Amino acid sequence: MNGLDWAVLIGYFGVMVAIGVWSHKRVDNVSDFFTAGGKMPWWLSGISHHMSGYSAVMFTGYAGIAYTYGVTSFVTWSFPIALGIAIGSKLFAPRINRLRSRLHVASPLEYLKNRYDLKTQQALAWSGMLLKIVDVGAKWAAIATLLSVFTGISLNQGILITGAITAVYCTIGGLWADALTELGQFVIQLLAGVAMFVAVVLKLNDKGIGFLGAWDEPELQGHGEPLVGPYGTVFLLAFLFIKLFEYNGGMLNQAQRYMATASAKEAERSARLSAALWLVWPVVLFFPMWMSPLLVEAQKPDGSDSYGLMTEQLLPHGLLGLVIVGFFSHTMAMCSSDANAIAAVFTRDCAPVVWRRARGWSQGQGLRVARITTVVFLGLSMAAATQVNSPTFKDIITVVIKWVAGLMGPMAIPMMLGLLRPFRRSGPTAALTSWSMGLFAFYLVNYPIDDRVSGGVPLQYQVSIPLAVSLVLYILVGFIRPEDTPERLALIEKINTDDDSSGAAAVVPGQRDAVPAKD
Repeated sequence: MNGLDWAVLIGYFGVMVAIGVWSHKRVDNVSDFFTAGGKMPWWLSGISHHMSGYSAVMFTGYAGIAYTYGVTSFVTWSFPIALGIAIGSKLFAPRINRLRSRLHVASPLEYLKNRYDLKTQQALAWSGMLLKIVDVGAKWAAIATLLSVFTGISLNQGILITGAITAVYCTIGGLWADALTELGQFVIQLLAGVAMFVAVVLKLNDKGIGFLGAWDEPELQGHGEPLVGPYGTVFLLAFLFIKLFEYNGGMLNQAQRYMATASAKEAERSARLSAALWLVWPVVLFFPMWMSPLLVEAQKPDGSDSYGLMTEQLLPHGLLGLVIVGFFSHTMAMCSSDANAIAAVFTRDCAPVVWRRARGWSQGQGLRVARITTVVFLGLSMAAATQVNSPTFKDIITVVIKWVAGLMGPMAIPMMLGLLRPFRRSGPTAALTSWSMGLFAFYLVNYPIDDRVSGGVPLQYQVSIPLAVSLVLYILVGFIRPEDTPERLALIEKINTDDDSSGAAAVVPGQRDAVPAKD
């Protein structure tokens, strides 16, 4: 990097902070901070939903998969995400929007205390927050890894820089700041992605390799196969099922985008836009990664530095800075949206249970606590980032695929399936059994059983078995011990009714109204 690249990077950080300051004026209460008051246009929500699903892991971990295996990086990652969101546009997006417009909640988990009970809500809330700390920690480590390639600064310094900038704009501006910065980040990503695509095509031409003929080169032998290595059919099906829950609200931040639109129909349109972007745009981003074995030789065994090395070699200064900004935009988009979602869960769901005074917070007090919680969460996730590549967490892609994908299912199934009429018989017993036994299955598969199996348990089973256990138990216990009380049935009907005449933005009630007394 030279002075021009640094100028682009510093300018980007400055714009992000400025957007946060401007968005501060639109945040008057907790509803504005967490759900944009239900006033976000569907197209902005859709772009925000799309961008909040990316991070620099794509340019490190998934770049390594593309470098090693080829197109399976698209087939087993962005394609199932696109398909999952498309299904969720009908199945989940309208119902999640009605949580805000009809139940007047500001957190995606806030409805669980009435759908199940307080214990279930707290179990899912606390475990979800802990998982998010690890998840976001992996994202900080990914962007810091890229930053170290370009600048030579240490991993911890890179984590501190990106985390501090993100904390400023998302803490003062809330979801509005997240969405508006994600719009700007989408434009930057568009320019950077096209620049890299063109640079790779020109370099291939210089080597006498055609756009399509590249696949016949020895270095790309087998890279055109859709399912290879550990990423086989079982992994694809498991990942599709996981992403159906995760990217439609199971990881909380995407649920907020659905809640932020004015009506259920707009939430559905938002999801369809995000699905279309996930189907088309990653192909442009992945193509340079697929071609990387022809252009660079990765220094790391997993190939995670291949994209960074290729960027340095192919792009002139200025454009190099723009692509680096694109790396930052992905990670900051996802991490800021996660921070906002976790702040919502803590402020609305957890604090009132563990702290009696929190039940009487005014809107102003709740807003201050939300901002403090955002900073604390970012700090904890940055601390977790320093442990990536340790014996406990291992490398970045292991954290993202094994830990996050493996643990997400047990937490998301009670939340997501609880929205749907066919699962109305499943109550608190089914939800807690599903959650606890899914986590136990994750532990067994990844540790005691993995240690005793020659070569370890295959990755596809590490991520799919906890989800399968949770799903089967949620349904089975619901039939064996139905808990469909009149109050729960009425709540489910409210979420599932198609009439959106009441879909206008609703004011979130005070915390005292939102949290009932303990049973």
